[in-house]
Amino acid sequence: MDARLRRFVGVSAALTGILMVLGVYTAATGAGLTCAGRWPFCDGFLGLFPANWSSFVEWFHRLVAMITGFVVLGTTILAWREDADRRIRLALAGATILLPSQIVLGALTVTTYEWAILLAHFGTASIIFTGVALAAAWTYGPSRGRSASEGVKRALAVAAASLPALLVLTPHAFVTFGPPVQAAYYLLGLGAYAALLSAAVWASPATGSGTARRVRLLSAAAAAVVISLLVTGRLVYGGTLQYVSLAGGLTALALVVAAWYALRRDVGAADSRGIPGGD
Repeated sequence: MDARLRRFVGVSAALTGILMVLGVYTAATGAGLTCAGRWPFCDGFLGLFPANWSSFVEWFHRLVAMITGFVVLGTTILAWREDADRRIRLALAGATILLPSQIVLGALTVTTYEWAILLAHFGTASIIFTGVALAAAWTYGPSRGRSASEGVKRALAVAAASLPALLVLTPHAFVTFGPPVQAAYYLLGLGAYAALLSAAVWASPATGSGTARRVRLLSAAAAAVVISLLVTGRLVYGGTLQYVSLAGGLTALALVVAAWYALRRDVGAADSRGIPGGD
């Protein structure tokens, strides 16, 4: 694959994740309300430049959103022009198609601040992030054999390191779920989600068929749990939902540990036979 396209895919995934975290922080601080019904303008000089810190947060979020949208669009066009792998092209195209609806939902979060809209906005962003993260996983995937097994192990290690911290930061369970904590929670969660998607993708050629399928299913299941926690985390937590979130975090961690154990056992068995893993 062309080196320029590889860089663009990586930047698209990183920017989308950063934008989502910034969006969570913006919503948590209520910064979008400073613009009220003046969207697409805000306060300040000519309605274009921030007048205070709150409007700056909203303004900066919009700036990053605009840059991210153009980068994702440009990456998609480049992928089709360079005739990249079909999976990569389709993943990027799916993410790009959702950009207009995400812009509309973003406007509604400012003009109509309701939890249903915030949830839809984040849910759509999660689908877009899934597309660019999968494109990045396929773009930067390791080669077959032992290198693929090591790649899966590293991805699972990233998820395993992130999930305990995610449990500690469970909304309103152990710490005050203020804007900085929310940003940290979603940064860790999106990192774990991207790592689990990568593990699920890379597991396919990594090991023997039986183990590969188990690792793939376990990683994909853990990814589904994590993104569900992040989407529902946009709701106001209290009572039962706190315990559901904690149970979900523990479930995701258990799935990651099971995938790690299955992969390690298979690689160990291959080593004992003197056979490189999966080749």
